[in-house]
Amino acid sequence: MKKRFLAMLLAAILAVSLAGCGKEEEPAQPVMEPEPVTEPEPEPLPEPEPEPYVPAGTNPLTGEPMEPEYEQDRPVAVMLNNLKAAQPQLGVSQADIIYEVPAEGGITRMLGVYQSLEGVGTLGSVRSARPYYLELALGHDALYVHAGGSPDAYKDIPAWGVDNMDGVNGGSDAKIFWRDAERRKTMDYEHTLVTSGEKILEYAEGHFRTEHKDGYAYTQAFAEDGTPAGGNPAEHVTLKFSNYKTGKFDYDSETGKYLVSQYGGAYTDGNTGEQVGVTNVLVLETAISVIPGDKAGRLTVRLTGSGDGTYFCGGRAVAIRWSKADRNSQFVYTLEDGAPLTMGQGSSYVCIMSPKTSQLSYE
Repeated sequence: MKKRFLAMLLAAILAVSLAGCGKEEEPAQPVMEPEPVTEPEPEPLPEPEPEPYVPAGTNPLTGEPMEPEYEQDRPVAVMLNNLKAAQPQLGVSQADIIYEVPAEGGITRMLGVYQSLEGVGTLGSVRSARPYYLELALGHDALYVHAGGSPDAYKDIPAWGVDNMDGVNGGSDAKIFWRDAERRKTMDYEHTLVTSGEKILEYAEGHFRTEHKDGYAYTQAFAEDGTPAGGNPAEHVTLKFSNYKTGKFDYDSETGKYLVSQYGGAYTDGNTGEQVGVTNVLVLETAISVIPGDKAGRLTVRLTGSGDGTYFCGGRAVAIRWSKADRNSQFVYTLEDGAPLTMGQGSSYVCIMSPKTSQLSYE
């Protein structure tokens, strides 16, 4: 009995010992708080580009924006010498309209028309008047700047009421004209008379009406793209005025302008050295003839009535009709079907020629 009790006791002790030899429990790991997630700072939004400033007014000669205070100003029309020996002209690239018309002996002269002369520097060289240039100026109700004139022009200036500034006989010569010293180094004296936008404005303010009369309005319409629908290809335009003068207009698709050339090279502005480019080119056909008995071979050019023409814009050409009711009226341009011509916004170059003595071609 005693032995049985001892055996049971040993068995119990052994069981307890075996239980104590089991795998020890690992200590509890501390619970780690997750690292807070930091959101990246948003990059600042770029400042919006300011809207480009666009004047609220419209230049009536180009259809482009301009400051409203200039809209009703009378434009200024400046006679420009175009002899080869007188190149380069000065300030011509800033003209809103350039008129080129034959003069005596196969030469041409130009009339640059400026709606505003603010910021326009030296202009020239300035040459003499002819009656048909007076008519062009009157069609814009413009102030006319010239240096001398033909006998007929001097007769017509007072008869037609042309407000003019004359660099030879007008009394304004000492105030707004001077001989350019640099041009005198390389040119004949007759090619050196110049003026400036600033001097013209200063003189005009105290001597002439500088705004259009109430109710005056231009009728020409403009669009952002004036390319004529259905027009013929016309990227290269050549107008041979005479054996002395040929003008060329080559379309530049990057700028949307016709780049002007003459005398075998680029037609440049001497103020900037840049080639003149225009949005619109118009060639108007009319009657041109030598004045009977005029020993200098001066011309008469019909600018009233109507006639045929060709309009170039955007590398295309279309036939047009022009009309001018009287010497004080504007040019009116229509398509062949009578619909008004809408021109491209920008400057214009108007060539006036006789199909009997000049030749137009394009491709």
